[in-house]
Amino acid sequence: MNMNFHFYNPTNLIFGSGKLEELGSHICEMRDGGRLGSKALLLISNGNSVKKYGTLELVEKQLRETRTEYAVCANIHENPSKDAVMEAAAFAKENGCDFIVALGGGAVLDAAVAVAAMATNPGDLWDYVSGGTGKAQPLVNPALPIVTIATSSGTGSEINCWGVISNYQTNEKIGFGNPSIVPVLAIVDPKLMKTVPARYTAYQGFDALFHNTEVMISKGINILSETMALSAIESIAKYLPRVVKDGNDLEAREYVAYGSTIAGMTMQLSNTTAQHSMEHAMSAYHHNLPHGAGLIMISKAFAEFFIEKHACDGQFIKMARVMGIPDADKPEDFVTALVKLQKDCGVDDLKMSDYGFTPDESMTLAVNARETMGGLFLSNPCDMSDEECAGIFDKSFR
Repeated sequence: MNMNFHFYNPTNLIFGSGKLEELGSHICEMRDGGRLGSKALLLISNGNSVKKYGTLELVEKQLRETRTEYAVCANIHENPSKDAVMEAAAFAKENGCDFIVALGGGAVLDAAVAVAAMATNPGDLWDYVSGGTGKAQPLVNPALPIVTIATSSGTGSEINCWGVISNYQTNEKIGFGNPSIVPVLAIVDPKLMKTVPARYTAYQGFDALFHNTEVMISKGINILSETMALSAIESIAKYLPRVVKDGNDLEAREYVAYGSTIAGMTMQLSNTTAQHSMEHAMSAYHHNLPHGAGLIMISKAFAEFFIEKHACDGQFIKMARVMGIPDADKPEDFVTALVKLQKDCGVDDLKMSDYGFTPDESMTLAVNARETMGGLFLSNPCDMSDEECAGIFDKSFR
């Protein structure tokens, strides 16, 4: 086991049911400390959920009570695009916003990182993106500070400096981030997640699960990331079926939210793997594909690739044991536990063909995955060629 690790996260993380009510007091403390300004860009999705269930109203009330001016920008959509990021950044500039309050699920939290950077920097987001057609230029100016309020459990983006953005013009979906853009304050209140529909609860929960399982098999695994990842995997595997069945099960929501937030930490300690690169390629070409759904579609074949090569047998066994097979003694037990969890959550019937995929796309997706986010292939426990990557897509197709 690797005993070396580097963990730095300056985010003030507030976790627990009902904690959104403390937002105002924390903003005041951070403003007094010089970490926040006086006018916020309140970034939300173009959907209606935060308005419908009163979450936006509660946040606005606390901003007013702290004498924080704000401007609401509601243009973020699933698989957030470069165009939406640039629109929101321009809106922030026009309204003189000096920090961001990102209220929403993974799309809003991901977008906030890019919006924070582009609200203070010249040019186009792709000038600063590394990978694909990105120009990989360094940021010229510090980004705006970010406050995150998570309304779903999936990405862990509430406490890290990365967001994944799609460029529709180039069919690229690439991670963008910088250590300087770590949120200064994050509130994770599982009560806010009770209204997420069952299907999306499952998709998001599996996204959180795979963040942790990929960390477990990555080359960068270390004693701290493994300890945290196994704790998160156990929580998600045990409680996700419960919360998919009953969205009002607050205990289950808390444990799944815990597993998701922990993933935000494990991904800072150890990278995820090419499973995420591969899904980003999938939704780069098929924008209506939910990220978690794409991960589920390829997850079995992806794990089986490394199991067949005996690349990290012990890691798969450890995961199987915390996923409900305490006497697991072979790596294939992980696949057994994974398939059962997908059945228990009602997502074992997902088909790539339902989202417009065709069998002849496999190599295109494989090449795109490596060209846009090839760094994650380096985290795989063994080498994977483009042909082998395409083979995983072939095996997953139905």
